[in-house]
Amino acid sequence: MREVALYLVTGGAGFIGSHLVHELVRRGERVRVLDNLSTGRRENLRDVVDRIELVEGSLNDRRAVARAVKGATFVLHLGARPSVPQSIRTPLRAHGANATGTLNLLVAAHRAAVSRVVYASSSSVYGDTPALPTEERMHLEPRSPYAVSKLAGELYCQVFHKMYGLGTISLRYFNVFGPRQDPSSEYAAVIPRFITAMLAGRPPTIFGDGKQSRDFTYVQDVVEANLKAIGAPQAPGTAINVACGQRHTLLQLLALLNDILGTDFEAIFALERPGDVRHSRASTILAKGLLGFEARVSLRDGLEHAIEWFKRHG
Repeated sequence: MREVALYLVTGGAGFIGSHLVHELVRRGERVRVLDNLSTGRRENLRDVVDRIELVEGSLNDRRAVARAVKGATFVLHLGARPSVPQSIRTPLRAHGANATGTLNLLVAAHRAAVSRVVYASSSSVYGDTPALPTEERMHLEPRSPYAVSKLAGELYCQVFHKMYGLGTISLRYFNVFGPRQDPSSEYAAVIPRFITAMLAGRPPTIFGDGKQSRDFTYVQDVVEANLKAIGAPQAPGTAINVACGQRHTLLQLLALLNDILGTDFEAIFALERPGDVRHSRASTILAKGLLGFEARVSLRDGLEHAIEWFKRHG
């Protein structure tokens, strides 16, 4: 009889993590969540809380991390402090959560003989490069303490693979959006901020001129990439983009939302925020080759799903 694998999802009460937890539960997997609930929400797990194990604790608490990792077959590491502006104000907190927290997790995973660790990195590690699409082997120039801390986590993953044989994979997420994304948090991404403002009858605010572009990726595609990374034989030790491979300006995003909602809002423009990247678009060649992953949800379809969720949940 095959031993049932145990999946540990750090940050599993957060936006992306909770989608991953729901999908694993839907597939009948055993799931444990480690989350300190600083940015994650219990209500994100309300529908599955009776079918998972929730360990409330911080990645900086090595005892809590060891307890969460014990017996785990796979670790999907999404726990982080995900805010560029906040990292600029308090870089030590960003480093502690994202770099030191990841190191604590890797040490515990190695000691517990975990089979694979999939680490949630960020497209911010590329910085503001003019060369598009961004390829994984490019020179990296992070522009914020947040980006530096995510890159540090990547490098720790690489070292633990080379030195200790731990099967680590870093996935560089590009502008993830979808249901359960919190529009009220400081980290709130542009799409939930736009949607909730427009549903409330208010014009959205754009920081900058609106011509900056992003490679928007629907959350369910990110979930699929994580699950494919678990079984990808050639992927350990690498960093891989997870994106659609297309880019849209914020003005184009606003026009698309107006079309879906049947509105005609014009943006309010504010000063560009420090640390923001001008343009972002990923190469998806490595993801296709090593993971067999290709994003399937178009920007329009993803926006329609997100809008319906925000209409229902306010």
